[in-house]
Formats: sequence, structure tokens, C-alpha cells
Amino acid sequence: MLKLNERLGPVTVEQAGDTLTLPFEQRMRGRLKAVSDGGRELGLFLDRGSVLRDGDGLRAESGEVVRVQAADEPVVTARIEGALALARLCYHLGNRHVQLAIGDDDHGGWVRFPPDHVLEALAERLGATLKHHAAPFDPEPGAYAAGETHHHTHDHEHAHVH
Repeated sequence: MLKLNERLGPVTVEQAGDTLTLPFEQRMRGRLKAVSDGGRELGLFLDRGSVLRDGDGLRAESGEVVRVQAADEPVVTARIEGALALARLCYHLGNRHVQLAIGDDDHGGWVRFPPDHVLEALAERLGATLKHHAAPFDPEPGAYAAGETHHHTHDHEHAHVH
């Protein structure tokens, strides 16, 4: 098994000897057994609390580099006309404390999230058009995360929901 234990940040395809395609939920884990896209058994032994982003490189003890790719997974992409409407949509969805990917393409701006009937109803109420499909999900890391996703633990004894 190839042991991956160092995060490199973004690397090019040419810098990597293999790729590892993972859904978002698995890219949040620091410890993971997986099989590379080339068929090699891999073990991730990484610091916890950081999310692997699409294009990030991981170095093995042997010096080999593996490039992480975001897997296609079920998502909802919401589109709405106008910058103010898109900002309002992002604000209201983000106010629900869910992971959101935000982007644009030839058809304008969009916001993407995992399927959720409550969020979908909210987006439609705000005037968005929804598309259910499979696509990479690489959400925004958050303003205070310095490139990482928000994670923390609590050692007090009461329910705490994000």
C-alpha cells in the first residue's frame, strides 16, 4: 500500500504519477483507505481538519505524488438571473449553514449544493431554476478558513448543530 502523508496544495497532472478521485465527504477525512484511479491501494495518513480540494497533490513516503480529483456526485445546481438575485440566493442558502459551491460559466452564475428538498424549495421560492445532476462538488472553504473548510470540536456536553 502506498502511504500518502503530506499535502502539497495544487499540482498539475504532469507532476503526479497517479490520481485519486473522491467525493466531497471522503475528501474531508484525514485517514482513509482507497484505490487510486490507476488501481493502486492507497492509505491516507493526513492531518485532520483540512479538506482535500480538486487538484491538490499528496506525497507518499517514497516521494511519489498522487493528484486528488473531485468525483461526480449527486448535486443540485441553482441558476438565477442577475447578480443581486444570485447574491441573495447565496446569502439565504448559506444562512442555513450548508456547504455551497459557487461559480459561473457561459450561462451565468450558479450555486451548487447536495440534494435537499428544503433548500431546493427555498431556492425555487427565490426564483432559481434547479438542475439535478452529477457533477464535482468542491464547496467554498469559508472566509475564516484560510483555504480550508470550517471544522472544530467541542468538549462541552450539549447538542450543537451546524
